[in-house]
Formats: sequence, structure tokens, C-alpha cells
Amino acid sequence: MKYTTLPKTDIKVSKICLGTMTWGNQNTQDEGFAQMDLALDKGVNFFDVAELYPVPANAETYAETERIIGNWFNTTGNRDKVVLASKIAGTGDYTAHIRTNGFSKEALHEAVNNSLKRLKTDYIDLYQLHWPERETNTFGVRDYTHNPNDKWEDNFNEILHNLDDIIKSGKIRQVGISNEKAWGTMRYLEESKINDLPRMVTIQNAYSLINRVFEGDMAEVSIREEIGLLAYSPMAFGVLSGKYIKGTAGDNARLKLFPRFARYSSENCTEATKRYMKIAEDHNMSLAQMSLAFVTDRPFMTSNIIGATSIAQLEENIDSVNITLSDEILKAINEVHAEIPNPGP
Repeated sequence: MKYTTLPKTDIKVSKICLGTMTWGNQNTQDEGFAQMDLALDKGVNFFDVAELYPVPANAETYAETERIIGNWFNTTGNRDKVVLASKIAGTGDYTAHIRTNGFSKEALHEAVNNSLKRLKTDYIDLYQLHWPERETNTFGVRDYTHNPNDKWEDNFNEILHNLDDIIKSGKIRQVGISNEKAWGTMRYLEESKINDLPRMVTIQNAYSLINRVFEGDMAEVSIREEIGLLAYSPMAFGVLSGKYIKGTAGDNARLKLFPRFARYSSENCTEATKRYMKIAEDHNMSLAQMSLAFVTDRPFMTSNIIGATSIAQLEENIDSVNITLSDEILKAINEVHAEIPNPGP
């Protein structure tokens, strides 16, 4: 395994992070336990969860993923071996079963306390805001369109003050953002600098071979401001395994169970994936491992969040950390990217 630290901290994390959002829906508790056991054995010390999980989110399975992790901690005693990240859900129609008061003081304290109970721990290493409260282009929306009727009011300073209180209580160690844009990221960083408030150390956004939007304005922000990317969906919902093109996807495959997650299933996504698969095959590696190795090696990357529904998938995905792509492969990848840029943002 390769390791780094959360930016501007001494918290050592593996370059591969274990994603967990299928546990409690596509995966059982026993399967989640097996994945955590394997990941830890392979040197993965960084686990990412959210109160929202599993996904798709609904009231019946709400927070089951955190409960599974908490039960594993309780059973194995491995809490001290894991850097644990979780998130508070933002507002939205599909999170109304959680709460409706956004990132208010009451919401933050309630969310942290409830997560700690489910996770059977007294602290969370990295606590993240799952997505912005304001209306902006997230979750596959390519461009920003301003809504003059957005009722959101600037509360960056207030959020950081409330997070500061929770940090001082010892319940969380560091804070981060997720599904955020350049403007929101810089506003958080500005408030922390000017007012000596907690600093967002990571940003968790989508990033993959078919969604390199982060390389625009966010890559510069990430590198210059030292706020590390935690890349989610590096396999684009499994599309970049090639299994949907080859017709080998099992009945438990994400896009078979939940076809509404179609942002990586367009004609351009399929064509780009075919070309990337040809590059991988020409160099005697799987498309999955090439896709993950590319993500892990980016200069703005802190950790690559990989998820799997089977142990075999998980093992292959973790082992991708040992692959270094040649200049020839990177050139071929960038040629495809130039012809079909970001087909699935």
C-alpha cells in the first residue's frame, strides 16, 4: 500500500480509501465485514461512509452502512486501526427523511452525535459536508445556471464556527467538503484564514477517466491551496470495468439494479470506455486497474475511494495501487480525452 497524509495534518491515510455505500443494500453486513477485513489486511486504513448511506437513499435503510461499520468495530476492536470519514447529508427532497434544517448548529450536532452512536466510536477523523446547501451544479449537472430565487444565505462562517465547537469537544478531528465547486471551496478557505477557523482539508468529488471536470478550476485550487481530492466514482458506477460493454455484469450490478443512475451511460461514455478498454488490453491490464491507477496517481489526489460488491472486485481494485502507468499509456489516454472530453460529468 502507498500512504500520504490528509493535507496540513499528521493523519496518515492509504492512497486507496474503502468506499462503503453499497453495504446495507447491495451488500449484507457479513459481506461488509469481509470487505473491511480484506481492506485492512491489504493496508487500507482509510474508510469513507456517510449518514445517508446506503445509496439509493430511503427511510427504510437510512444509516445502515454506519451501523454495519459500528458493529464491525465492536466485533473486531479495530477502531484504532482505521482513519474514519463520514458526512452530514445536505438538504433535498430525497433527504427529507433525515432532516430539513441543512447545516445549522442543531443539524450538525444532531448528525455528529447520531453517527457516533451508530459507528460505536467517540470520534470521527474526517467529517464532511455531503453537498452544498445553496443551489449549484452538482451530481452530474454540467453547467451552473443561477437561480435568483435561491433562498440560501451565506453561512460559511457560521458553519465553520459550529464545526469548531464540535472539534473542540473531541468528537471530530478534521473537516472536509464534498460535491463542492471552486467558489464554495475558496469561500470556506477564506473564512478559515481570516477568522482562524477550522480549515477544510479535503474535498470529495467525482473523478474518473470519463469525468475529469475536476481538472479545470478545481485542480488549481486543490494544488495551490493544499486541499486534497478524495475521488469518488473512479469506476463511474462500474462502467469503467468494461462489464456492461462485454455483457458480463451480474444481476447485482449497480446499473442493473438502479438504471436511473445513468450519468455514465451515454453514447459518448460508452464510446470513450471502449477506447480506454482497448488501451488497457493492448498493455495487458484490466480496464478497471488502468482506470484506478490513473486516478490514484494524479498530483491533486489524496485518496482514491474504491467500492465493490464482491471480494474479487475489491481485491483487484486495491491492487491497482501497485500499477504505474507508462508515458505511452498516459499519452493514449489523453488522446481519447481530447477527442471525447468528460462525456459523463
